[in-house]
Amino acid sequence: MIVAVAFACLNECCRPCHGCAVAAVFVTVVPSLSSDYCRRRFESAPLLWCERLSVKMSPSFGCAAADVASFPTRLHRRRSCICVATVLEESIPIALTGSDILARAKNGTGKTAAFCVPAFKKIDQDNNVIQVVILVPTRELALQTSQVCKELGKHLQIQVMVTTGGTSLKDDIMRLYQPVHLLVGTPGRILDLAKKGVCILKDCSMLIMDEADKLLSPEFQPSIEQLIQFLPANRQILMFSATFPVTVKDFKDRYLKKPYIINLMDELTLKGITQYYAFVEERQKVHCLNTLFSKLQINQSIIFCNSVNRVELLAKKITELGYSCFYIHAKMLQDHRNRVFHDFRNGACRNLVCTDLFTRGIDIQAVNVVINFDFPKNSETYLHRVGRSGRFGHLGLAVNLITYEDRFNLYRIEQELGTEIKQISPHIDQAIYCR
Repeated sequence: MIVAVAFACLNECCRPCHGCAVAAVFVTVVPSLSSDYCRRRFESAPLLWCERLSVKMSPSFGCAAADVASFPTRLHRRRSCICVATVLEESIPIALTGSDILARAKNGTGKTAAFCVPAFKKIDQDNNVIQVVILVPTRELALQTSQVCKELGKHLQIQVMVTTGGTSLKDDIMRLYQPVHLLVGTPGRILDLAKKGVCILKDCSMLIMDEADKLLSPEFQPSIEQLIQFLPANRQILMFSATFPVTVKDFKDRYLKKPYIINLMDELTLKGITQYYAFVEERQKVHCLNTLFSKLQINQSIIFCNSVNRVELLAKKITELGYSCFYIHAKMLQDHRNRVFHDFRNGACRNLVCTDLFTRGIDIQAVNVVINFDFPKNSETYLHRVGRSGRFGHLGLAVNLITYEDRFNLYRIEQELGTEIKQISPHIDQAIYCR
């Protein structure tokens, strides 16, 4: 039994954030930090309060209770939040032993923290080479992950770089001539840089794959398999996702060495998310959406369509109805996508229409409603879409607009996920999705 410290962010509301989860576990796994060092680092941080928590982890990874207890405490419980997720407790001690990991956990349970902490522990700041690579399937997720890493790594002098397709290759090459310890990016761009000889991976001892099921789709898997050839033979591979199809199991058998399997999915759907369907004709969908906007207490919502054209057409319709609306899809210029993502995340707009580009790991905790304007074709896509609400265990609402052609998909997805999607009622209690 060891002691952890949970920090509440000054600029956050009562919702837990990545920073809290990471800070809570980060203190517990760095026994070399003295209380004086911790005090200097965190005394000036924008913290409201600290509190000791009991966490079941191996004592060999802990720090002394007396050290943590001596932290300066600022008691102010108005905006307090504590989040130490199970995936952190399960995966971090194993990762620190150097073992490969295949971890399956629900969306919004702190997977980013689960791989950031052992990555930082492994990095030698005095050795200015790439020591950790984090692969993600989308540019938006790469930017989000790198931001978390930079915020945490700046106090440890860890140099973080992000690289994705659609950005200047020349800028990336110039950046790689400077010290980089941790590289976050999409597989294709990192492979391009490795082939050009500017991204040297011979000292990279840890490869992390977030949203592994998407990374091992036909779009990315060839690039990842080529990329692995640039890594040393004794590399460590950590794989995280909410779903593991057959492709993941095949990859595990080929590239992971006696991996430790972590399965925290007692059920595939997220707890705390209430799911409804409404039978509509195609021509009635916009009218139904307008009704939902007027009836629901929406903090922020994400509305999913199955094609780029339908995203743009629906966004135009929503604007004509008088509601604020952004849209985002893969065919937009990268700078435009970045701006939309940034503005929506900061609350500049209440509604976002998008394709499945936005389903992978994107963490916007203000989102409490997800609407499937077009019903997805498979259960994995449904799971990741619905997972955009109810982040970190908070309450959320998912509404599915179902046509006659969707009825079999609805039944199949219910069976595969072992969940119940109820028919929508005239009145929806705000208590089930607002908190």
